[in-house]
Amino acid sequence: MSHYHAAVWIDHAQAHVMHISPDDVEASIVRPANPHQHLHNKRGAVGAGRAPEDQHFYHEVVEALNGAQEILIVGPASAKLNLLKHIHSHDAQLSDKVVGIESVDHPTDGQLVAYARKYFEAADRLRG
Repeated sequence: MSHYHAAVWIDHAQAHVMHISPDDVEASIVRPANPHQHLHNKRGAVGAGRAPEDQHFYHEVVEALNGAQEILIVGPASAKLNLLKHIHSHDAQLSDKVVGIESVDHPTDGQLVAYARKYFEAADRLRG
């Protein structure tokens, strides 16, 4: 089945990828290999005290977005921006397909699909 639009809700623990057509939705969930990676700051240690971004996780999300012609990226925190950076750095041809990035808390899959449909409908109207 061909899906024109895709929406991904992402945080650092998982990504919900929805391929959306007018009468169908294909959903998948991508999780990082090590979702509970924590760093402990030690007094006097050099560095920001942050774990490096899981590029494999972002690559898996990009793979789940294959086939979409327009992509909406949403999420509650910085993971959505990190995904966009990954796309720009590693999947340049996909970066032209990203039509929006929005802050959205923790929707259900149904709420995500409804939000994405409304977003894409408004974007299509603006394009004429």
